[in-house]
Amino acid sequence: MEQAKGLRKVVKTQALSRRKSNMASDKKNFPRVIAVTSGKGGVGKTNIVGNMAVYLSQMGKRVVIIDADVGLANIDIIFNLRPEYSIRHVVSCEKKLDQVMVESDHGIKILPGGSGFADLTQLNEGEKLNLLSEFETLSDQADVIFVDTGAGISSNVLYFNCACDECVVVATSEPTSITDAYAMMKVMSQEYGTKYFKLIVNMVDSVAEAKRVYASLSGALDKFLKNVVLEYVGHIPFDKQLQQAVKNRGLLMDKTPDSMAAKAIGDIALNLGNSPIRTDANGNITFFMSKVFQTVT
Repeated sequence: MEQAKGLRKVVKTQALSRRKSNMASDKKNFPRVIAVTSGKGGVGKTNIVGNMAVYLSQMGKRVVIIDADVGLANIDIIFNLRPEYSIRHVVSCEKKLDQVMVESDHGIKILPGGSGFADLTQLNEGEKLNLLSEFETLSDQADVIFVDTGAGISSNVLYFNCACDECVVVATSEPTSITDAYAMMKVMSQEYGTKYFKLIVNMVDSVAEAKRVYASLSGALDKFLKNVVLEYVGHIPFDKQLQQAVKNRGLLMDKTPDSMAAKAIGDIALNLGNSPIRTDANGNITFFMSKVFQTVT
């Protein structure tokens, strides 16, 4: 308990110091920190993250991906990378963050999540503070930071989702996907106070089908939860070329950038990148990690 109080004190002091520093320097631009998550697995979340990152990189944006699905990390697979180290090596102080991060051919920097890594709730105070210090270096390296979380309502998933500036939920038209997406937003709203979400509907046959998914989720939120907003940011049509790219450890933006799915993902990436930042969003990656650890403790 005393350790938790000590960590919260340090985190709040650092966050306050950086907020004052930000106010004193109008020229400082912090990255947008965007969580991409889902209620259930198998909805294409990681592929969407990878392809959006490639598109924004091609548009001249500096992009970082944090694989926050610790224990089942796989963002490196779709980029055909074989990282030697992961975030657990940073936690253990064996490596610095810049020694662990890998870079794709597109210039995208990726922090591997690692497999079989312990839950964040198992980290001690020193490990958390070390991560906090290391993450500070990312603020000057990116315009957009995607946090590819796991699926479901486990503690790690919720911590990362609640800490980001924006939470983007990926769902399909399958009833289980819709039900699980609603359950996740319900938990985040009732237990963590998150009131604003964005929705991407993946693997649909038509705009009408995507809008039905949105209407179902939005209607349920309006009926059973108070003051929770769900914004529709786009849909991605089912595309066999996307499935083939995945099998080949590749990305749709590289293989078939003119395909319907690739164009849809590009439009969604632009939508996210150009949308107004909410007034309560901070954009500071260190503050993002601070929020993670305050939630954990």
